[in-house]
Amino acid sequence: MTSTTTDRTHPTLILAVLSLGGLAYAMLSSSVVPALPTLQHSLHTSETGVTWLLTAYLLSASVGTAILGRLGDMYGKERLLLVTLVVLAAGTLLAAVSSSLGVMIVARFIQGASGGVFPLAFGIVRDEFPREKVAGSIGLLSAILGAGAGVGIVLSGVIVEHLNYHWLFWIPLVATIIAAVATWRFIPESPIRVPGRINWLAAALMTVGISTVLLAISQTTTWGWGSTKTLGLILLGLIVSIVWIAVEVRSRNPLIDMTMMRIRGVWTTNLSAFLLGAGMYASFIVLPQIAQLPKSTGFGFGSSVVVSGLYLLPSTIGTTIFGLYAGRIAQRFGSRAALIGGTAFTTASFALLAIAHSHPYDLLIAAGLLGVGIGLAFSALGNLIVQAVSSSQTGVASGMNTVMRTLGGALGGQLSATFIASHTAHGHPTVTGFSETFLMATGFLLICLLAGVLVPKGRGAEADPRRGEVAGELARAEGV
Repeated sequence: MTSTTTDRTHPTLILAVLSLGGLAYAMLSSSVVPALPTLQHSLHTSETGVTWLLTAYLLSASVGTAILGRLGDMYGKERLLLVTLVVLAAGTLLAAVSSSLGVMIVARFIQGASGGVFPLAFGIVRDEFPREKVAGSIGLLSAILGAGAGVGIVLSGVIVEHLNYHWLFWIPLVATIIAAVATWRFIPESPIRVPGRINWLAAALMTVGISTVLLAISQTTTWGWGSTKTLGLILLGLIVSIVWIAVEVRSRNPLIDMTMMRIRGVWTTNLSAFLLGAGMYASFIVLPQIAQLPKSTGFGFGSSVVVSGLYLLPSTIGTTIFGLYAGRIAQRFGSRAALIGGTAFTTASFALLAIAHSHPYDLLIAAGLLGVGIGLAFSALGNLIVQAVSSSQTGVASGMNTVMRTLGGALGGQLSATFIASHTAHGHPTVTGFSETFLMATGFLLICLLAGVLVPKGRGAEADPRRGEVAGELARAEGV
């Protein structure tokens, strides 16, 4: 089903608009990381206080992504995408003009709540694009999530060294405003809607359950994994999440359809997303950190913030290139094979780092392998989810997949921080913590390889992405 507006708007233009909005969001998710010491000094706060700029973003993104995806399925994806980009612009403007920690935290919370950019974009592509362009377009948008994070880190170093932290937000703000105006002007409203109303009880329970678990994980470097606060919050979050699932199962109007979540193509892809996030997200922090450590540590390179960010450049290039060719790869080999292959490259990247990371070329080679892996795997995840569900569930299913990747990334990132913080000497981390991080990542990714094997084969879905509607209906009829 194609709207008449699509006949006047070339899919390439729509894809460019969606990519610009996604790139702005992805850059904002990572650009703050290298600038944390600068922000700590400029905002006159402690190391614990400044980490709330990451925590606030993570908490709101983990919940807002799935809810916005669901609202897009109900009320129109173009309308919700425009609202999301306006909210993202408002949060980014607030961050750009803020000079206090409290205001900056609020701004980051607003930015994170705009995570629905990607699931809404996936839905627009599926609803509006010609069949042969769907896999490649979703693959490119998925790859932008990884490539944009790399771009954010690379540009952050340049901005912090030559400008001031306000420009970390002014630049993405311009891109966001352009994307919002172009969305209003060029992107057609989706012809596919699912009737229903918002289940506010389910939304509240989901928000409290997921946010409480994430809050506990994000504070482990301060509280410790075995502290009463950490364990208590995790237990509380799990209990609330169980209640949330029970409410959804019994609801005639669920926020997240738990029957959909039991479809084999959905739960296996979500499991893979969680494990992939746990295995690879730490790289965006760990690789530049190794490069910045002084040579006196015996393994650091003594690089500046700008140069350290460049070690992720091979990853960004690899992710972009393989994202561009995602459609051809999916048609030739299938998205399941792309997921397994991408995970294998990512596993090889961290296995190499676990063995050797004492020379710059070790990091550059590993970053190149990582880029290939992210480009293949991220693209495959987006396509596999879209193929597994009906078009009326694209937004919410893609949103939950992104949430699973976020949860995994939070877990892996905090485990990495714990390993590194536990091994220090003379005020600097020792090589042991980094070695443990690389081994941990390799372990998660090996399990992800096994999860990828569990994803059902479906070469036909690549050729006809709308076959996911039939597969989804059959699965629900069978109670899978």
